[in-house]
Amino acid sequence: MTGSFPGYARPTGRVGVRNHVLVLPLDLVANSVVRQVKRRVPGVATVELPFQPDPADPVVWPPVSRTLLGYLTHPNVARAFAVFATDDHGLVAAARAQGCPVEAVSMAQLGGLARTVEVLALQAERALGEAAAAPRQPVPVAELVVGLECGGSDGFSGLTANPALGVASDLLVAAGATTILAETTECIGAEHLLARRATTPELGERFLRLVHAAEAEAMTLGVDIRGAQPSLGNIAGGLTTIEEKSLGCVHKGGHAPLTEVVAFAQRPAQRGLVFMDTPGHDIEQLTGMVAGGAQLVVFTTGRGTPTGSAIAPVVKVATNGRTFRKMQANMDLDAGRILTGEASLESMGHEILEKLLAVAAGEPTRSEVMEESEFALFRGHEGAWPL
Repeated sequence: MTGSFPGYARPTGRVGVRNHVLVLPLDLVANSVVRQVKRRVPGVATVELPFQPDPADPVVWPPVSRTLLGYLTHPNVARAFAVFATDDHGLVAAARAQGCPVEAVSMAQLGGLARTVEVLALQAERALGEAAAAPRQPVPVAELVVGLECGGSDGFSGLTANPALGVASDLLVAAGATTILAETTECIGAEHLLARRATTPELGERFLRLVHAAEAEAMTLGVDIRGAQPSLGNIAGGLTTIEEKSLGCVHKGGHAPLTEVVAFAQRPAQRGLVFMDTPGHDIEQLTGMVAGGAQLVVFTTGRGTPTGSAIAPVVKVATNGRTFRKMQANMDLDAGRILTGEASLESMGHEILEKLLAVAAGEPTRSEVMEESEFALFRGHEGAWPL
């Protein structure tokens, strides 16, 4: 597959599938500003911080700063406003150094909450008008970066939606695009299969060390992942062991070679199938892949997980017809048709790809219609999971 789709070519050389105006808080105090600006200007994209980031924390700050910078410089963002009380910790300068139009909004300089909201609302409204007038133009499919995610897995995940997504991933990789597989802990028991596909022995060893270190780190905290997983929801959905869950998870990556392993929220430097080191929590991994530059995410689910992103469209694929029918307002595609013989893995993979290209061209996903915009920050210890 080759070709193009109508997207937004950025001065940075990257490509967007949306033209958002993002209002992003850099500290907890700024959450109030963001919340009030969103009420006045509903069209802006916003998230709120779940905790106060500390630049002096050598454990938490690296993934947090990568996440915030990744959102400010995301290719789906036409213009960003970084809101903070007194200090942006160098994030605005870092974003501008990449050629991204980011405005610093200091509450201290503007004179407090009310004045900041007043000024920023006017600026955001003008920016929205400019973004809405920007035309799309043909851009190569090879410029796409697509996140591959699953959540609320059931006994059908590894039989329908995940391997069908793997077909779509292989087609994207063959076209020169990039796909991101994540969830380090959910590779346990299947890590050797993915390591075999690494483009070099060194890369395969790095990936194995990553997975084994994640399990060892959990054990030091008294968590036996193999004994504690799958989760109660997974068990209710028909899964029995972590190995069974992992084998289903890695199907999302298809059969393409593994070209790179990156840290949480790190932008891939290589094209092809990339693995990102993330925890198993759905919202954290979604945030990490988007911060790493994924313009779109495909999210497969068996139990039903209504999840979306403020700046990246999320295509939801149900693993079975029952979940699709019960949560039709949240689901985009029904991979349960594979079970009834109405579709094959191959045809469903092509259907996922066609949906992705339609969404990249502007078609809204159910998560966008429902205004789902979850966001989380990773607080894990990266030092124990060496890259």
